[in-house]
Amino acid sequence: MKQKDFFNINRLRFLQYASYLAVALIAFRLMDIQLISHEKYALAAEQNRTQILYQTAPRGRILAADGKTLAGNVPSFSLYYLPGSQKVDKEYLSSLSSDIASFLNTDSKDILKLLNKGVKSGKAVLIAQNISPKRAFSFSELEVYYSGLYLLEETKRDYPNGAFAAHLLGYMGTMDNKFWNRKEENTDYRLNSKIGKSGIEKRYESELKGRDGGLYLEVDYMGRVKQKLKDNKWAKGADVWTTLNFDVQKAAEEGIKKSITGRGAAVVLDAKTGAVLAMVSAPDFDPNVFIAYGDEGIHPSAKKIPEYNLALQGMYPPASTFKTITGIAALENGRLDLHDHTTCKGKIMMNNREFKCWKTHGPNIDFMEGMAQSCDVYFYELALKTGANSIEKIQKLFRLGQKTGIDLSGEKRGNIYGPSKRARNRTYWFAGDTLNLSIGQGELLLTPLQMAVYGAALASKGNIYRPYYIQKIVDPQGHILKENKPEIIARAELKEGHYEIIHQALKGVVDRATGRAARVEGIDVYGKTGTAQNPHGDDHGWFLAFAGLPGQEPDIALSVFVEFGKGGSSAAAPIARNIIKAYYGVK
Repeated sequence: MKQKDFFNINRLRFLQYASYLAVALIAFRLMDIQLISHEKYALAAEQNRTQILYQTAPRGRILAADGKTLAGNVPSFSLYYLPGSQKVDKEYLSSLSSDIASFLNTDSKDILKLLNKGVKSGKAVLIAQNISPKRAFSFSELEVYYSGLYLLEETKRDYPNGAFAAHLLGYMGTMDNKFWNRKEENTDYRLNSKIGKSGIEKRYESELKGRDGGLYLEVDYMGRVKQKLKDNKWAKGADVWTTLNFDVQKAAEEGIKKSITGRGAAVVLDAKTGAVLAMVSAPDFDPNVFIAYGDEGIHPSAKKIPEYNLALQGMYPPASTFKTITGIAALENGRLDLHDHTTCKGKIMMNNREFKCWKTHGPNIDFMEGMAQSCDVYFYELALKTGANSIEKIQKLFRLGQKTGIDLSGEKRGNIYGPSKRARNRTYWFAGDTLNLSIGQGELLLTPLQMAVYGAALASKGNIYRPYYIQKIVDPQGHILKENKPEIIARAELKEGHYEIIHQALKGVVDRATGRAARVEGIDVYGKTGTAQNPHGDDHGWFLAFAGLPGQEPDIALSVFVEFGKGGSSAAAPIARNIIKAYYGVK
């Protein structure tokens, strides 16, 4: 009996100790979860309910020289769906996709695919981006009825002045595969990122871009946001300050658009530095059409825009503006006597071919009168005395037919015209070619930008500047990342007094002859008209000019080109006048 009781007592003690051990193990496990490894398990639980959203940084601004905004940013929203842990029925998703689609004017089936993608992956999915503030208000109402919707505030590019300086500023678009394939260089981009496609937006993409941010959101089992766990703040892009003079650019644009054809180009330079004060190419485009709010639809004009920049890509005969080169060649070669006169009978004959003047100017045409009245016959005879080789030499002295070196892609070099080039091509040079060359016709081709650089060289008496359009680039902290300074890339040295003679002749053009439409009271304006023959339609109109305060060095140089404008005097000179008035603030 005693032995039996002994075994029963031992069995009870064993069970008791086993119970104590089990309780101790459970207590230790609870202690481990709640105290020892609390952070580990809490973080794991948090991560299971965390959704990550990327936030695009505001792009740096593009500014005129006086600080006026040429490209900035306005509010924009992105709509995300944040799936929770609970199972979502098909009817709920179908209803949600239909309501979203009704506000975006899109197919609900496309929205439903995105929602299902989010449910399947358990990760946040972007439903729509670039939503206008007005439409965002509608989606904020949907957030009340549907869990899992989240509106993220961002910004989009905005050009407050529409087409203002569009060819120089450029435009933006969605990143293409070519750019994405270089993503090892661009780790801060995603497939739907917007990037610069042309102009300043493209050239200074890396400076304007900024650094994107991101939100870490804690969501509950239904996908509703409980709190922001972390906010990786974006960093705004750097501001690009251009050299553009807002008023001058505006005057140039309005002049070209209101011209007889509304087509052409104008370039205005600081004659003392080479800074671009205005650059116009028309027809132009409004870069806003490429980044319109997504809920507003794509503007029809975005499908086809005039990307061709006539200012640096359009090549045309300079016509009578080139008579300045012929005059300089004659001066430098000792073939020009300012007291010599000729009689213009409206034409001359050369090798049984008739070379006409645009009118019959009559007797007593000397150099000053020949330039003022743009007498072709006078310059025909002057060129024959001077020689085509001398004229070609002066072309090269002023770097005509060479790129100006401006920091923009697509610039054309034009085409100089002369005996040496014909010799290289193993063709003959005739006297008739010399006559065509003397008045800027034939195979000679220049761009409006080249013409403006040449005008600045005349104004500064020989300084050939590299044109530049960026003044400085400044980061958000105010540090200057880049700053441009004037750069003289060549000198066109002439014999003493020759620049003064050319200046006197060009002032006479404006004061009393073909360039009268460019006169500005109280300003010394020097200019030369040109009417370029065009086998494809009406002649083109040119005006080359520079201007300064009375008795002082010229401040600005410019070229105005009106495509199919019929004449430089009527089409281009009045535009130059308004540009000069804008620069000096003349009302």
